[in-house]
Amino acid sequence: MLHAVTQALRIKKPVAMSRSSQRAFSDSGSSTTSTQPFVKLHNGLLMPQLGLGTWQAEPGIVKEAVKSALRIGYRHFDCAADYQNEREVGQGLREGMAELGLKRSDIWVTSKLWNTSHRPDLVKVACEQSLHDLGLDYLDLYLMHWPVDQIPEEGPKVGGDPTATETPLWETFDAMHELVTDGLARSIGVSNFSVRELEELIKDTDLIPVVNQIEMHPYLIQSKLLDFCASKSIAITAYCPLGRAQVPKGANFPALLDNPVVKTIAEKRGKTPAQVAIRWSLQRDAIVIPKSVNEERLKENWEVFDFVLDESDMNQLNGLNRGYRFVRPSFHDFKDEIEGDGRL
Repeated sequence: MLHAVTQALRIKKPVAMSRSSQRAFSDSGSSTTSTQPFVKLHNGLLMPQLGLGTWQAEPGIVKEAVKSALRIGYRHFDCAADYQNEREVGQGLREGMAELGLKRSDIWVTSKLWNTSHRPDLVKVACEQSLHDLGLDYLDLYLMHWPVDQIPEEGPKVGGDPTATETPLWETFDAMHELVTDGLARSIGVSNFSVRELEELIKDTDLIPVVNQIEMHPYLIQSKLLDFCASKSIAITAYCPLGRAQVPKGANFPALLDNPVVKTIAEKRGKTPAQVAIRWSLQRDAIVIPKSVNEERLKENWEVFDFVLDESDMNQLNGLNRGYRFVRPSFHDFKDEIEGDGRL
């Protein structure tokens, strides 16, 4: 079994991450002269700490949003096969990079393996499809989108066995590791993994993901998961950092950006509630990927490096925690993440 044979070579000793230092992207081979905070991953790569999320960015709109983001200064783009817009994201990247004279090494692109492609023989096929749609030769980061295996429509799961129902997560992650060897991805990680799922994956593969991408905002602060990831030098990427515009379903508290605590801190700092929410995640050493297709909102979300939240601000925002998830897909029940069991 591959993961047992190569243990000594594959396991990596956790290293300290200088997450919030200002570094030029040229430190990692880029030609751009702009600077922004970076997170140093445990494989040594520098990942821009602020990026553009492309989930629910509609085809026909997302291409121009990507080009606007590049003009503003964004160099990190978070994508996924399941978003069904990678082709247009790729078009926006190519046109925007040509306009600005940027090289491939000037940008960071993440994509994700969807649940129906967990079978080892489908992993490379799925990655190559994303690369084709994005028009790229390699990904900077490839994530397992969910710790959930779903049967692909085209056939049985493993080795033609019609009785097989599930591919173990370790088999999928081992297959993803081969993408690094093959030069299709520079890094691999996971998304939406709990502490238990991370512990089991590391034990079964002797591989430590470089990133765990999770929902995180002041209504879901995920402190225990952050602490565990820090202990393993797994960087956190926060999606849904602004919550949602609507009032949480069935909740007795307002939309995050309408919360009086957030609004009061924003007024005190001369910033918007959205900027405060993004800054909160940045100061927790997370990589943050707010999504927008509106140019003014893109600018607003970018202007978060010229102020700091003090300890009182951070404590007040932490105090908003409700363990509330905006993203709850029908195929995953988050059974490991019960408040008080060390998961949230």
